[in-house]
Amino acid sequence: MDRFQAMATFARVVETGSFSAAARHLNVGQPAVSKTIAQLENRLQVSLLIRSTHGLAPTEAGQRFYERAKAAILEADEAELTARGAGTGLSGVLRFSAATTFARLHVLPMLPRFLERHPGLEVDVILDDRVIDLVAEGVDVSLRMGVLPDSSAVARKLATGRRSVIATPAYLARAGEPHVPADLPRHEIVVYSRQPNVWSFTREGTEASVAVSGRVRVSAAEGLRAAVLADMGLTIASDWMFAPELASGAVRRVLDGWALSPIDLWAVFPAGRMTSAKARQFASFVETMLNDAHSAAA
Repeated sequence: MDRFQAMATFARVVETGSFSAAARHLNVGQPAVSKTIAQLENRLQVSLLIRSTHGLAPTEAGQRFYERAKAAILEADEAELTARGAGTGLSGVLRFSAATTFARLHVLPMLPRFLERHPGLEVDVILDDRVIDLVAEGVDVSLRMGVLPDSSAVARKLATGRRSVIATPAYLARAGEPHVPADLPRHEIVVYSRQPNVWSFTREGTEASVAVSGRVRVSAAEGLRAAVLADMGLTIASDWMFAPELASGAVRRVLDGWALSPIDLWAVFPAGRMTSAKARQFASFVETMLNDAHSAAA
């Protein structure tokens, strides 16, 4: 039995919660994973896993072994990178998640540059607007926007984006332009169900909050974009969401003198695990690219 491979297999079982999920991530059969864990437990003469209502969970001894094994795996990865030299780049598989629209507009177009720097690296990309379980999905780093729901998350802020009320010129020509927040209830609103339905603005120390509703409600950013670009009404969105259209004039900001709270982009790493070099360097790459793009647009 390869001790290091057995440790890596056990770590993936703990992180995914099942033999079958670990096997998928490792690209091996489930019997091979089960056999490796059985051999590992036999070698250590201790039970490492128990079945729970949520799948497999580590025993107390298993949790201690997982923590030390994961640290050893990451330390080995770092040692390989050091031995190869910085010019060789990263290797292995980087698994990251991001919201679909943000990734399509801002991450995937930049990805070739990152891969060019690291020819030994492969990426698995999970596109999902929902907050996913990073450990269960085997994700190295997740790009998330807004307020983080879990205060215990290991996170690093990468950028801050502006939020605006926007609409197409065609909609504004038909419905007129709002000049103060109190004008909004008279407009068609495309409601993004993942945002509060009370929009709060500030201007020179003055605050204004408006409850909004609309006949069109969408649960994903792609749907929000499609509805707005079909001239169906106003919405609140980050500049990231409509970056190409803001640049081309296909959509316009309104209530420009009224400020909305900005939105933060975070790199979130799985709790309870050391952050890998791949995840750290990818987060730094995204941060640099977004800041460079912001500086160029300013």
